[in-house]
Amino acid sequence: MTPPELSRRAVLAAGAAAAAFGQARSEAADAPAPIPQDRPVRIAMILYPGMTALDLVGPQALLAGLAPNSLYLVAQSAGPIASDTGLGLVATHAFEACPPDLDVLFVPGGDGTPAQMRDPALLSFLRERAPRAAWLASVCTGSLILGAAGLLRGYRATSHWCVRDAVLPLLGAVPVAERVVFDRNRATAAGISAGLDLALALAARLRGPDYARTAQLVAEYAPEPPFQAGTPTQAGPAIVRAADAILAPLVAGATEAAKR
Repeated sequence: MTPPELSRRAVLAAGAAAAAFGQARSEAADAPAPIPQDRPVRIAMILYPGMTALDLVGPQALLAGLAPNSLYLVAQSAGPIASDTGLGLVATHAFEACPPDLDVLFVPGGDGTPAQMRDPALLSFLRERAPRAAWLASVCTGSLILGAAGLLRGYRATSHWCVRDAVLPLLGAVPVAERVVFDRNRATAAGISAGLDLALALAARLRGPDYARTAQLVAEYAPEPPFQAGTPTQAGPAIVRAADAILAPLVAGATEAAKR
């Protein structure tokens, strides 16, 4: 005869598994369909002062092949934009010139995130275009900007580890400690380098796994980092303290913006 405690554990485990399966099936059903093969994907990628260049450039390199003549680098005004390390990027379109119907609306993160979380023009643009975009995507603290626009309430999401658990809940999101998180038509990535993973995962949903595998091979994306220090757990307390000191102004600014 099965012990009562074991039986209860089995029932609870089965219930949790069924709930997780149901959630995954529901999220898959709510996800956008792949883009038809006979038309380019329409992608708008946001630029703003103080963004992290790699948040955008990595995904752009992997997604550009899907969007010949239909990938728009969008900012409040067209022209040069300085990233948070001083590297200049060029916005090809102002907000008002961006096409209204998009397959992907993408937001990068960076040191400029707190200011963008309070920027009425950017937040208005995101709120206006989000209902007509198949996918909303972000890298790093770009998810905080989506959250500040009210676009992550009730969604599972990730962000850079320094703000994920403390700031995302202030914006109504459910923080998830994963490198890439998909919830219905929201796709969010953890810090900076995770943008490459998001781009490949998103490419697979837009045009199929073989396309994504081909893009990965063309990019020779087979990372073998010289150190295992890419997460706080791997890095250890001393390195975390050093990183915390660098990231403290971003964390403080994002927290203040989220509370507003």
